[in-house]
Amino acid sequence: MDVFTHFSQQTQGRERLFRATQYTCMLLRYMLEPKAGKDKLVMKLKKLESSVSTGRKWFRLGNVVHAVQATQQSIHVTDLVPRLCLTLANLNRVVYSVCDTILWVRSVGLASGINKEKWRVWAARHYYYSLLLSLVRDLYEISLQMGQVARDRAKEKSQELLGHSVADEEPEWLQSFLHLLFQSLKRHPPLLLDTMKNLGDILNPLDRLGIYKSNPGIIGFGGLVSSIAGIILVAYPQMRLKTH
Repeated sequence: MDVFTHFSQQTQGRERLFRATQYTCMLLRYMLEPKAGKDKLVMKLKKLESSVSTGRKWFRLGNVVHAVQATQQSIHVTDLVPRLCLTLANLNRVVYSVCDTILWVRSVGLASGINKEKWRVWAARHYYYSLLLSLVRDLYEISLQMGQVARDRAKEKSQELLGHSVADEEPEWLQSFLHLLFQSLKRHPPLLLDTMKNLGDILNPLDRLGIYKSNPGIIGFGGLVSSIAGIILVAYPQMRLKTH
């Protein structure tokens, strides 16, 4: 109960709940649309999705400041690859947040002369770049973890591995790779959550930019998975992926 109370009092926590609701509505709407007699329910879900999406924009107004702070922090990361990836990702998130704020100004009627479609494309592009760089960082961290798991396995089975030839190992390379990947993510839950969140998020800008056309069902599912991961990260900050 204390965790939920603390979570609900945070702006990010409420935004994640709104986001999960929005993508749940999108997913349910996609699943119910082909079914007969569900028109009223589909319309209700569509209205709820639109209302929640509008409400989320208020929670995102301070994201520019958060993105600038994150950029300042990422500059001091010791490891070169995460430092470059995180800094560039956060810079793109700053631009995305500026575009998102301008779109909000347009939506509430404060500046009607803004080209809505142009700013939407710019926002989607920089959001995509931010997520892509974040995924590169995740892949780098996964490769480090897989290397560590491989070294640990080599120590445990050194005698057994000495008796294996290269030919014996070749047919099992995929199985070995998947095992290393599974063990790496199992050992490092923050890395798993961060990867899931970024993979779920990137489906939306991929579709909007026309890089990979999807459907509301897939986007809704990805957004829901990402939102659940985000809720866990806000509720339990110790689960955030850290880089020294």
